[in-house]
Amino acid sequence: MTAAVHTLEAPPAMGPAFLRALIPSRSHEARLPHHTDVVSEWRPELAALAAYTRVCGFTLRSTVPTTWLHVLTFPLHVDLLGSGDSSVRLVGAVHVSNEMTLHRPVRSTERLTLSVRAESLRAHSKGALVDLVAQVRANDEVVWDGTSTYLARGVVAAGPAVEVPRLAFEPHDPLARWRLGADLGRRYRAVSHDPNPIHTSRVMARAFGFPRPVIHGMWTHARALAALEARLPDAYTVRVAFTRPLTLPGTAGFWSHETKEGFRAAVTTSDGTRPYMLMEIDR
Repeated sequence: MTAAVHTLEAPPAMGPAFLRALIPSRSHEARLPHHTDVVSEWRPELAALAAYTRVCGFTLRSTVPTTWLHVLTFPLHVDLLGSGDSSVRLVGAVHVSNEMTLHRPVRSTERLTLSVRAESLRAHSKGALVDLVAQVRANDEVVWDGTSTYLARGVVAAGPAVEVPRLAFEPHDPLARWRLGADLGRRYRAVSHDPNPIHTSRVMARAFGFPRPVIHGMWTHARALAALEARLPDAYTVRVAFTRPLTLPGTAGFWSHETKEGFRAAVTTSDGTRPYMLMEIDR
């Protein structure tokens, strides 16, 4: 059976979508929406792209950062799981891993069709795992796709529990250290429109078990790609695993090295002994 398509005129406003995602489901049985959210012929604002590149450390170019395309599809993530036919809510879920493929450079002036669907529901020892699969097209050509895997606590999925595969980690001395200011969560919220208060409010962060606000995992992902920007090919696949929260303010280490396939990198504690995020890039 062909899945239904919900066509939207524009990416939904994050505030109302986030409020819908706050409404708890009455069911503890994990259930996903069967439709795909689609926004056709969307041209993002260049000023918004410029602000994003500054916050994440990219160079402003005629083509867009790979992670910017995730930002464009993220409102559809929230809208999809905030719908009435979903018992899995994005608010409170943990973003555990992300994989995205850039098939070719995407120009900042191109009109894009964005789509997101939910799939691959499976049991986990702490709840359920779900994949949100996004795609970006330009003139019917797939130029980017990405899969974000979330752990939803408090819901139950059928089948044996599985674990999220982890990328290997070996401690390294950082090649660089980044100072993350207390306002970084607010700055990234302004360019990503992700209103989750655990990134900006000490009170809300503590309510979810964090001692201080935590930076968005997708900022960490973007900042690591920005550090490698000059060495990235025109097309590549990048996989990341988010292993522990990075609280604000703070200091993070970064290292990378070239491999036969591409690059391996990590964002770590300042001494390089524990990872916040692991990354693999295949050319």
